[in-house]
Amino acid sequence: MTTTFTPANPDYETVVRESFARQGLMTTLGARIVDLGPGFCVIEMPYAPAVSQQQGFFHGGAVGAIADTATGYAAYTLMPAGAEILTVEYKLNLVRAALPPLLRAEGRVLRAGRTLTVCRADVFHRNGEPCALMQSTMMRVEPAQRA
Repeated sequence: MTTTFTPANPDYETVVRESFARQGLMTTLGARIVDLGPGFCVIEMPYAPAVSQQQGFFHGGAVGAIADTATGYAAYTLMPAGAEILTVEYKLNLVRAALPPLLRAEGRVLRAGRTLTVCRADVFHRNGEPCALMQSTMMRVEPAQRA
């Protein structure tokens, strides 16, 4: 089932990309947005020793980070101008070892509410094979004061 969403902010792409550029963790992980649309965000992350675990796979924390970020920005594409989004809950299933050389997290909105938005991310590794999935809940918030 695919749901079509209409963004509340016609400038959502610029807002999302500027917000993503301020994320220190995504920069540290080498992650980037590769696809973006209303209710949809895809993030890719290349393999590097900094995102590995002791057996040479992608670390589960790095897998969760890009899945959470993909769902968060999928939800953010639907927020009105001036609103922000925060994760309030997620469940991550690591269904197989995440193998190099690249991870791809596809985040999508399942249901967009006024305050809470429910999302899902599917994470794929080499050859497009799924390695993780996430269900998350995002909450619309007022803009944070930046330091």
